Amino acid sequence: MQHAVRSRAAIRTGLTPVPRPRTPSVASLMDADALRVLHRAARALLDDLPDLTDRLVALLREQEPAYRTALTMDPTATWQEAHRSLRHSVTSLLDPRGARDAARRCSWRIGAARAEQGLPLDALLHAFRLGGSLVWQRLVEETSRTAPEDVRLLVHVAADVWNFVDEHCTLVADAYRQTEWQVGRRRENRARLLAAGLLDGTSRIADLPEAAQALELPEHGRYLVVAVAGQNPARSDAARAVVLPGVRVHWHAGADVDYGIVLADAGDDGLPQPPSPGRGPGAQVPGVRIGIGSAVDGLASVGDARRLADTALEICPQAGGTVRLADHLPAALVASSPELGGALAERVLGPLLRLEPADREVLLETLTTWLDCDGSAQRAGERLYCHRNTVLNRLRRCEQLTGRSLARPADVVEISLALTARRVLRD
Repeated sequence: MQHAVRSRAAIRTGLTPVPRPRTPSVASLMDADALRVLHRAARALLDDLPDLTDRLVALLREQEPAYRTALTMDPTATWQEAHRSLRHSVTSLLDPRGARDAARRCSWRIGAARAEQGLPLDALLHAFRLGGSLVWQRLVEETSRTAPEDVRLLVHVAADVWNFVDEHCTLVADAYRQTEWQVGRRRENRARLLAAGLLDGTSRIADLPEAAQALELPEHGRYLVVAVAGQNPARSDAARAVVLPGVRVHWHAGADVDYGIVLADAGDDGLPQPPSPGRGPGAQVPGVRIGIGSAVDGLASVGDARRLADTALEICPQAGGTVRLADHLPAALVASSPELGGALAERVLGPLLRLEPADREVLLETLTTWLDCDGSAQRAGERLYCHRNTVLNRLRRCEQLTGRSLARPADVVEISLALTARRVLRD
């Protein structure tokens, strides 16, 4: 006689396994008498199936914490699930060929449903093994009660009964893992959509609680956005290092720019604390540009934080580096209005910019260095490897060409902004 179950290799991985032609099996040890004993006991189990289900549910409540929770939340659905599974199992003992596919579909659906609900796989497999043990125990008990002399015959069906349990455990595990993967993909895709909505400012207020849960970030908090641009994998490495360990962040990968939604610390500027050398926001990776925006309040304002991070990224040197927007506000103003920045550079530096390239670059470098040295000709000369008087002579020429006085604060502000505009717009 054929076995009641097939080998593991025959198990499909689809959501609804399709019946396949049965292949010839090895000769079974069961003889006609053993089969008669099995069927008689199985019919008795079917007649007493509610009690059998109660016993299984009681065992699950006693031995499996995950099922205790399920029974507390929805006892009726859990009982019905156990009842269906046991009915298919016992029916398969009576009619292996006719009941096999329905039993397999039932087990697959249970595995998929429990994966959707998040019940641990170990708990689910334990439940199936408990069910198999309980069916075998009741087969022995029923035969011992009605025909003790026939108990010895059950040894011939033991292998088939436990092969059935083993097959369905494998089937349930396959269904669970496939569904778990699908659930994970759906969750990842949903989180990506929610993060994209936050970053581009199109999220609805009603979506914020879901976004907070999906991204594992509080709805109300202080946030900043970090924008990272460059070639992968260097960009990905820089993205992982840009935020200090322990800081909560959700990374959203894009085609050209990766964005990190960072839960800011309680510092005065809302930024993560300065890192140790070579790590964190101050670290530089060649070819990777990092823009760190200013902090905003709440997930609802992440779109504004992203725009600030984009502005910081715009003023980052093309060769690579890190720019905190709060430290480069004049450059940010220029980047925010490039037309006005270009007009300012032309109005203030126009005559200087029309000099011969070599002459022009010397004067621009001297002017920029003098401003960086807080107006000290001595320090500027040291940095430029020339005498302070040379610096002063160059500065006087700049004043003559631009019509601005470096002794007048308003003119110095104009010159500084014009130099910034030229650098930012040129980059």
